[in-house]
Amino acid sequence: VVLNAVIGSPVEDTKATPVPVVLWHGMGDSAAGMTGIESILKENIEGVYVHRIMIGGNIVIDTESGFFRDTNRQISEVCEMMANDPELQDGYNAIGFSQGGQFLRAVAQRCPNPPMKNLVTFGAQHQGVFGFPNCPGEMVFFCDIVRDLLNYGAYVEFVQDILVQAQYWHDPLHFDTYVEKSKFIAEINNEKTEKNASYAINLAKLENFVLVKHSEDSMVEPRESEHFEFYVPGQADVILPLRESPIYVEDRIGLKALDEAGKLHFMEVEGDHLQFSRQWLIDNIIEVFFKN
Repeated sequence: VVLNAVIGSPVEDTKATPVPVVLWHGMGDSAAGMTGIESILKENIEGVYVHRIMIGGNIVIDTESGFFRDTNRQISEVCEMMANDPELQDGYNAIGFSQGGQFLRAVAQRCPNPPMKNLVTFGAQHQGVFGFPNCPGEMVFFCDIVRDLLNYGAYVEFVQDILVQAQYWHDPLHFDTYVEKSKFIAEINNEKTEKNASYAINLAKLENFVLVKHSEDSMVEPRESEHFEFYVPGQADVILPLRESPIYVEDRIGLKALDEAGKLHFMEVEGDHLQFSRQWLIDNIIEVFFKN
C-alpha cells in the first residue's frame, strides 16, 4: 500500500495545470460580455482559470470606462490586478478584443510581471484609428458624444485626458501633432522623441503574439491597423507595410525580434468586426497556442 502511494503520487502531479487566460473586452462591451468566450475556453481546456478584466466596481462603470477614462490609468489598474491575482503568478495567456487588444499589449510592454505568455488580439487598433465609422449595437448615445469630442479636437488636452478613442486617434495628416499630443498610442508605440527601451525588451518576451484581422471590418479605419499597418504620414490613402515602417525597422517595441524568432503571427478571418466562429477560435487559437 505504501509503495503504491509513493509510486502513485507523482503520476497525478505530472498533469500540468493549464496556463490561465485573461480576457479584455472591447468598446461598448463589459466583463459580462466575455462569459461566452470564457465558456468556450473552459470547455476546451480542462481546469483552466479565466480572469475577465473589469474596470471599476461594476459592469456599468466597466462599460463607461471603454469610452470615458484615462487609458494609461486603466493599464496601471490592470497591471495591479494581474499582480494581485494569485492564479496568474506563474504567467498567463491573454486575449484582447478590439481596443482591449492594444490595451493588453500595453500591459505586456509595461508590466512584465507576472509574465504574459501568449497574446492574441482580435480586431485591435494597434496603430490607432483615423475614422470612427460605426458604433457597437446599443451605444449610439455614447458614440455621438465620442464623435462630437473628436470633431472638437482629438488632441485638445481635456479630450485626450478623458476620451479613450482620442487616446488612440492617429491623424496622419497632422503627424507631428499626433506624436506630440497623443497620450497613449504614440507613447506605447514608441513614437515620442524619447524612446522607452524596456518596451521592446518586454514585448519580445512573449512566446507568441497573434494578430487577427477581420477581412470586412467596418468599425476599424484603417483595418490594416489590426496588423500594425497604417497610412504613410502626410496622407490617408496609401498604407505603409509593417516591415517597411519605423516601428518595425528600428524595432521600437520588439515586433522585429518576435518576427525573426517566428513568434509573430498574422491571421485573417472572414467577416466584420469581432466576427468569428466558435470553431475557428478553437481550431486556430485554443488548440495551437493555449494547450500547454
